[in-house]
Amino acid sequence: METKRTETRKPRTHLRYPSLTMFQMVKRMADQYPCEPAYEFYGRKTSYSGFTEKIEQAARSFLACGIGRDDVVTICLPNIPQALISFYALNRIGAVANMVHPLSAQKEISFYLRVSGSKMLVTADLFCEKAEMALAEVPQSVRIVVTRMQDELPPHLAALYTLKKGLPFLKYPNTDHAMRWTKFMKAGTGSQAPFLPDPVFDPAHTSVILYSGGTSGVPKGICLSDLNFNACAMQARESISQEFRNGLTMLSCMPCFHGFGLGINLHTVLIHGAECILMPTFSIKTYADMLAKKKPNFIAGVPTIFEALLHMPQLEGLDMHFLKGMFCGGDSLSVELKRKIDLFLKQHGADIQIREGYGLTECVTASCLTPKDRYKPGSIGLPFPDTVYRIVEPGTTRLLPPGKEGEIILKGPTVMLGYLNQEEETRQTLRRISPSDPDLWLFTGDLGYMDEEGFIYFRQRIKRMIVTNGYNVYPGQIENVIDSCPEVAYSCVIGVKDPRRMQRVRAYVVLKDSEADQEACRAHIEEALNLHVAKYAIPKEIFFRKELPKTLVGKVAYRRLEEEAETESLAS
Repeated sequence: METKRTETRKPRTHLRYPSLTMFQMVKRMADQYPCEPAYEFYGRKTSYSGFTEKIEQAARSFLACGIGRDDVVTICLPNIPQALISFYALNRIGAVANMVHPLSAQKEISFYLRVSGSKMLVTADLFCEKAEMALAEVPQSVRIVVTRMQDELPPHLAALYTLKKGLPFLKYPNTDHAMRWTKFMKAGTGSQAPFLPDPVFDPAHTSVILYSGGTSGVPKGICLSDLNFNACAMQARESISQEFRNGLTMLSCMPCFHGFGLGINLHTVLIHGAECILMPTFSIKTYADMLAKKKPNFIAGVPTIFEALLHMPQLEGLDMHFLKGMFCGGDSLSVELKRKIDLFLKQHGADIQIREGYGLTECVTASCLTPKDRYKPGSIGLPFPDTVYRIVEPGTTRLLPPGKEGEIILKGPTVMLGYLNQEEETRQTLRRISPSDPDLWLFTGDLGYMDEEGFIYFRQRIKRMIVTNGYNVYPGQIENVIDSCPEVAYSCVIGVKDPRRMQRVRAYVVLKDSEADQEACRAHIEEALNLHVAKYAIPKEIFFRKELPKTLVGKVAYRRLEEEAETESLAS
């Protein structure tokens, strides 16, 4: 049943995007609200003026280390202040921020450094050993800047953190090509510090590289511009239909190496003068604790986070009228889960409903959002301003009428520049739909339809992909690793429904020798996975079979395995 609320303001359909870099957009807020907090990290607040001063100091430090325009620097950090400072500092000098998950496997980090041609890596002491091992497989010279969480914590928490977690990592950095963040930052001060050139805005310049797993098993670097990020942030603000301003806060738990985290949880907040409450690590308990303690005005996350919140004892009886917006992305929000969350919000005094967004890293993050005042069951909402959605017959560019299911395509100012060093993949994904149309459309690989009012409905993915805890996992990548083990004949990886993660990763393995010791083989497979695959993507289950179902052309029938798993789930 469709629900309605009193509409406050109709979003504009077209916006004007300033010719400014991401840094300049933040600096504009610092000029207007110098004393207002830009972010809080475990109780320590940093003002907008203090934030931009640190950014410019870091920018000079990067210049002093030989990093200039178009040079690539990998940021391999969680949501800590040094990640934000590094990101905007690189943007300040026109360098490229290559954003990498700190829990990536060693081989993945090597790949990201190699494919991007990174000259420097900024990481935390916790990940330093893995980073050093990754560098051994990279042909170019890479300097490392090592950050410590306690450097940004209030003094009492810094001492406690060092005693409880930090002591084993105090030995890093321990090589001549690595330096501590504090030493790095000193290079940006004093009379010998380099002069900062004026920022240069170029909508065709790659400013950020984010990664999406490839269906072939090879991750793809997604090249994004200042315009892409600024447009996404401005469009999101307009579609949210709720003022983002100084005095309002966002609980920023979605990670900075993820389009949703970087584009919505951070950049959207910072270019509108609001405050980010940074969360470097996530557990549902700490999230609930922060929600109760900090009382943020906005929260954004994946369905698994919000489903878990319904059962957290520290939220019982909490008056949540402070919430002005709750936004869900990263995976489909079921109608039933939305009903439960909306009821939870109402029972806790929040006069809002959870709103679902849809998007891809190829357009930064969300490009579609359910309206503030209206909900149509099953719909993922209406496109952002200046973003146009169409539905085409799969495998073609033929437009389909309302109500007809096909592939979702879209165009707008947030669409990526292309895939890093992958021209053919770029041509397949960014296409014109007719000779007379000058615009490139992003072919999403997702099936859905549009109704007569322009509401979008997502149905399923054309490409094989698993979504677990909001992260995209590509089966081909994991199968390549498993199949590389000498004992393995072939494998198949699928997603299985999971009440906590939405999906969990399961691997089916056929061994070359059916009589081989399965536990020994399992140990070898797990060792390979730990080396090559990020922790969140490693299969939770490995099942051995003598054979797997095949299609008529001899490929593994993964959909039959998915159906089997679904039947098992229903039976249990």
